[in-house]
Amino acid sequence: MNTNISMKLLSSIFIALILALYFLGVYWSFEPDEINIRQEVTQDASAENVAPVVGYTTTTALIRVTETLLNKSGGYLANDALPPSVFLDNIPSWEFGALEMVRDMALVMRQEFSRSQSQSVENKHLKVAQPQFNIDHRSWAMPSAETEYQQAIDALYAYRKSLADVNSQSAQFYARADNLRDWLQEVSKRLGSYSQRLSVSVGREQLNIDLAGDEAAQQSTQASSNIQLKTSWWKIDNEFYEARGACWALLHFLKAIEIDFNDVLEKKNAKVSVQQIIRELEASQEAIWSPMILNGDGFGLLANHSLVMANYISRANAALIDLNDLLSQG
Repeated sequence: MNTNISMKLLSSIFIALILALYFLGVYWSFEPDEINIRQEVTQDASAENVAPVVGYTTTTALIRVTETLLNKSGGYLANDALPPSVFLDNIPSWEFGALEMVRDMALVMRQEFSRSQSQSVENKHLKVAQPQFNIDHRSWAMPSAETEYQQAIDALYAYRKSLADVNSQSAQFYARADNLRDWLQEVSKRLGSYSQRLSVSVGREQLNIDLAGDEAAQQSTQASSNIQLKTSWWKIDNEFYEARGACWALLHFLKAIEIDFNDVLEKKNAKVSVQQIIRELEASQEAIWSPMILNGDGFGLLANHSLVMANYISRANAALIDLNDLLSQG
């Protein structure tokens, strides 16, 4: 009798534990809301009693996006080794997509935005911050990814403080058309990759155009003239959420760029182009009402969420390319 009661009690506890972990996993899988960058800049500048100089907004956006990765519901999940995090893959993929955009922005800030020319000295704070973002995003000990990212955030705070110090010339942010173009080129490559990876969710044959446009071009090894591309069924949702996370981070960076590069964009009559890109990225963040990422045929009965996301990203990328061309004009 006692044995039966004990078994029932253990079974009830086990079921309750499973349900608790399930609902906790669902809660942790909610994506963060959009950050109001203008409001964050106003609050931080007021707290520090400084004026938001050129570069202050972009640096704040980079800080807030990274802090959100660490402090959202459930915290940073990609390197967790315990349940329920270890069974989750959508949000860790989302985190990696956002992290890739953070890495690109940190690198361009170190090499371009903070330097007046190629032979100028790089900023000491960005020199510390940028490498910290390059640790394996799944590293969980000695050091953990969270520890490295927090050190990068601390260095970014120090850089931003130096920017706003009117009595110091140790830190600068150069809002120039050529600097902006360097970042846009990196972003365009990133979006092009996401668009391609999302588009092959349905599987298709593609002609090899790796050497197109240059009759003297060569590559290391021979490749087939026709390539069969198809995303594994197990990775479709991962690819989708990685692209979605990247678009979320890029959305905030572009809103910051619109402020810091306002004069450059107005001179080139390019503000509307930035605003159009922002609209496409905002559309990519609309709520997903399906309980899972569907992978129907392009014109089939079921939706294909990957193709919808690829459409928004491709439109944003096309607008980015046009913006880059516009900025290159005299």
